[in-house]
Amino acid sequence: MSDARTPTEIEADIKRRREQLAATLDEIGVRVHPSTIVGDAKARIMGSVDQTLGRAYVGVNRAVTDVKAQFVDDDGAPRLERVVPAALVVVGVVGLLTISARRRRS
Repeated sequence: MSDARTPTEIEADIKRRREQLAATLDEIGVRVHPSTIVGDAKARIMGSVDQTLGRAYVGVNRAVTDVKAQFVDDDGAPRLERVVPAALVVVGVVGLLTISARRRRS
């Protein structure tokens, strides 16, 4: 068996390699195109933002659940021993703010 290639085989090999090179150059052109670079950067930023928002949501949800647990028992009934004092504090603060606002207008 001989390792010699025929001119037709060499031409076919050259043609195949040219096509591979053209495909590679096209791919490089797409990768380095400014819109591709900007799109990739946007995707990375959005992924980071989504992750940050997800963490924030989990944190807020946990805080709300913790606060709710302070004012509602396991059966869903309000804990009056905690709700009434908190409501009185809110009413007092609103009252003080209202009086303060009226004094400033006068």
